[in-house]
Amino acid sequence: MIPPHPEQGPESGPETAGRGVPPRPQSLMLSFFGIHVLGTGTALSSASVIDAFARVEVGEDAVRSTLTRMVARGLLARHRRGRRMYFSLTARAAQVLADGEERVRRTGAVNDDWDGTWTLVGFSLPESWRRERHDLRSRLVWAGFGPVQSGLWVAPGRVEVAPIAAELGLGDRIKAFHGEAAAPTEAGPLLRTAFDIDAIAGEYHAFLARWGDTAAPAEARDDLGRLLLLHTDWLDLVRRDPHLPAEHLPADWPAVGAEALFRELSGRYEPGARRIAEEILDRWEPPEEPEPAEGSGRP
Repeated sequence: MIPPHPEQGPESGPETAGRGVPPRPQSLMLSFFGIHVLGTGTALSSASVIDAFARVEVGEDAVRSTLTRMVARGLLARHRRGRRMYFSLTARAAQVLADGEERVRRTGAVNDDWDGTWTLVGFSLPESWRRERHDLRSRLVWAGFGPVQSGLWVAPGRVEVAPIAAELGLGDRIKAFHGEAAAPTEAGPLLRTAFDIDAIAGEYHAFLARWGDTAAPAEARDDLGRLLLLHTDWLDLVRRDPHLPAEHLPADWPAVGAEALFRELSGRYEPGARRIAEEILDRWEPPEEPEPAEGSGRP
């Protein structure tokens, strides 16, 4: 199973994306703030967020609890303005969303320009370090690595490993290298050893099945809801894709058609979504200091 992005928590794992199951509220909330808040310096009132999420059949209690949970996790900042509560992105959440924007807008889902370089990571952790081992493996998968054998993981291309090691406090336990495969090792078989290519393809086929019909998912009431669900599904998918070299994948690799569909539908829904957002979203530019995360009261 491919783990979710480290900032999203277990509720946004692969079982919730692209398989006909609506995304969970926190994945939706991150996408929503990415679409409508990232880069604006503004905060949104909880009432207007509740209004927007009703359009994808997420109820008020779920919205309020998700906002509170994301404040506690340092992903949203809470601001009080009179009797109203507003929420803005923290720098931490903005970085997560900027990374997703990079993958969606610029990197894309198809890796056509691999130069044959690999990043190798070796590690050895004591048996008692189960949590550390789990966290390291999760972050390596998120960074595009797959396991070749015990304690040895690889990723196509040049991947920065130092930030992962530093974040987890495992710098003295991890060894990282860049290089090329040498005989008798071949790139194609190595990819199939390290990555479940059929499972990755299945995720893209599921996206095509969910969005390829003439009608958008039933839980989306208008273009604002359709754009939100579409972006959440696609971002969850491409974040979990290790971006394998296209030259070593099947000729009918479904990411090609899935990405074309995403861009077509995004262009179709975006004008209407922007108009609705202008009508219903209550924006405010907050001061520098937000209310503390442990503040009392309902959002």
